[in-house]
Amino acid sequence: MSDELKKLRASIDALDQQMLELLNRRAAHARSIGRLKNGAVYRPEREAQILRRIKDANSGPLSDETVARLFREIMSACLALEKPMAVSYLGPQGTFSEAAAIKHFGHAAHAVACASIDEVMHKVEAGEVDYAVAAVENSTEGAVGRTLDLMLATPLKICGEVVLRVHQHLLRKTKGLKNVKRIYSHAQSFAQCHEWLNLNLPNVQRVHVASNAEAARLAGKDKASCAIAGDMAAERYNLNVLTSNIEDEPNNTTRFWILGVYDAEPSGKDKTSLVMSSKNIPGAVHQLLTPLAHYGVSMSKLESRPSRTGLWEYVFFVDIEGHQKEENVAKALAELADRAAFLKILGSYPAAVL
Repeated sequence: MSDELKKLRASIDALDQQMLELLNRRAAHARSIGRLKNGAVYRPEREAQILRRIKDANSGPLSDETVARLFREIMSACLALEKPMAVSYLGPQGTFSEAAAIKHFGHAAHAVACASIDEVMHKVEAGEVDYAVAAVENSTEGAVGRTLDLMLATPLKICGEVVLRVHQHLLRKTKGLKNVKRIYSHAQSFAQCHEWLNLNLPNVQRVHVASNAEAARLAGKDKASCAIAGDMAAERYNLNVLTSNIEDEPNNTTRFWILGVYDAEPSGKDKTSLVMSSKNIPGAVHQLLTPLAHYGVSMSKLESRPSRTGLWEYVFFVDIEGHQKEENVAKALAELADRAAFLKILGSYPAAVL
C-alpha cells in the first residue's frame, strides 16, 4: 500500500469520526426540541427549509439529489429517537407509493401498507397512523381520480408533496422472453408503457391487477409470466430485470400528497390546493378565477371532476402558488369564497424539494 493511499484512508477515518460526533450532537439537539414540544414533532415546512438550504449550499462532488436523500435519512433517524412516525401508503410492499413514502419520510418511519387509497386515508382519520401518502397525478396518465374524490369529504389536510421519477421495468422470475404467456401490472403502468408493449410484446396477454407490487408477486410464482413494476418490487420479489425503463415518456413522474390532521406553516416556497364549484350563471368559471389574477396569485393546475351530486355538474381542483397565510393569497381566497358555490381549502404546504 502506498503512503499516499494510507494518508487518504487515514483522512477518511478521521472525517468519519467527526461526522459520527456531529450526527450524535445533532440528534441530541433534535431530541431536546422534541421534549420541549412534548414529543418529537414532524414539521414539513422546517424539513423543506433545511433541504433547500442544504442543496443551495452543496458544492459537490455529491449531487443535490444525493445530498438531499442523505439529510432526509438523518432527519428521519433523529425524529425516530422519540417515536417513529407511522405512515400509510397504497400497498403491498414494493409499490411506487412505498418508494414515495420512503423518499419523503426516510427509512426510520414505520410504513404501513394498505389495500386501497380509501384505507390509506382512513388510517390517519382514525388515528392509527400519523400521515398518509396518496398519489394524485401522473405526468403521462393525468389525475388519480379516487384520491381527488376522497379529498372532497375527508377532514385531512395536505401538508406536503413528493414528486417521484417513475421507471417501469419488465420483470420475470427467469431470464429471457421465451414462452411468456402473460404480463401482470396496474392499469396505469400498462398505459405508461403502451407503445413499448405494442412494439415488443404485442400478442402477450395483459392482466390488470391492483398494484405493481402485486404484479411482481404473481410473476414470482409463475415462470410463464412477467410483470411491469419498479426497482423495489424487483428486489422485494427477487425478479430479474429483463428490460429497464420501458415507459413511453422518458420523464414519467408521479406526484403524491402527504396528508395529515395539521396544517403546515409557511416555508417560503409553498403551494395551496383547493376544490371549488361555480354558481350556475353565465361566465361563472371566469368569475371564479378573476380574484387570482387580481391579487397576482399564479395558478399551476386546474382539474375538473364530476361532482357526483347532479348530472353534468363539476367541481374544480386548483393548485396555486403561495401559502394561504400570505396576504395576497388570503385576500384572493376570501374573494373566491364569496363567488364560489362551494369552496374547500385542501391545504397549504411546501413545494416538493426535488
